[in-house]
Amino acid sequence: MFDARLRPLIDPPLNRLGKLLAGMGLSANGVTFAGLAVGIGAGWALASGHVGLGLALILANRLLDGVDGAIARATQLTDWGGYFDIVADFAFYVAVPVGFALLSPGNLLPAVVLIASFTLTGTSFLAFATIAAKRGLETTAHGRKSFFYNTGLAEGSETIIAFITMCLLPVHFPQIAYVYAALCVATVVQRTLVARATFAQAP
Repeated sequence: MFDARLRPLIDPPLNRLGKLLAGMGLSANGVTFAGLAVGIGAGWALASGHVGLGLALILANRLLDGVDGAIARATQLTDWGGYFDIVADFAFYVAVPVGFALLSPGNLLPAVVLIASFTLTGTSFLAFATIAAKRGLETTAHGRKSFFYNTGLAEGSETIIAFITMCLLPVHFPQIAYVYAALCVATVVQRTLVARATFAQAP
């Protein structure tokens, strides 16, 4: 919901940083791998009860996720890089609720519900992108990407806001998880309706 609106604000400084880091020899895929390690580390920190460290690693993961794309734009966008980036993103999205699930037995059910909702949103996102690519559809609403990014109520920005809120209010993780899971389900419905309107007719 907020991602496309934030792009004009965050892309210019990220692109400048990406050019600088690319000039220093850093690769986009290397930064993606670092972000993946940091994201999994965030889940471990949460599971170990180090919620403050988990929050710091969550923020670091998101910074690295922005930087890898900026480096790729400064050098070369590749299909492998696009694939690796989305896999690393979803690994991070799973690691955080798993960390909270291991932090407290009372978090287990809401964490499972949240991960299930992430599975549905990820499926709707990737299914739309697959059919859009087949039909040659493109969008630049989220900047230059390796594949079609369909908008929705629950996107990256909203997920990070939810994760930050969980870290700031860990005792309320169950309530936050259920509310955000409902928002994810609403996003699936939204994307399905858009997909029906977009793909119902034969190309």
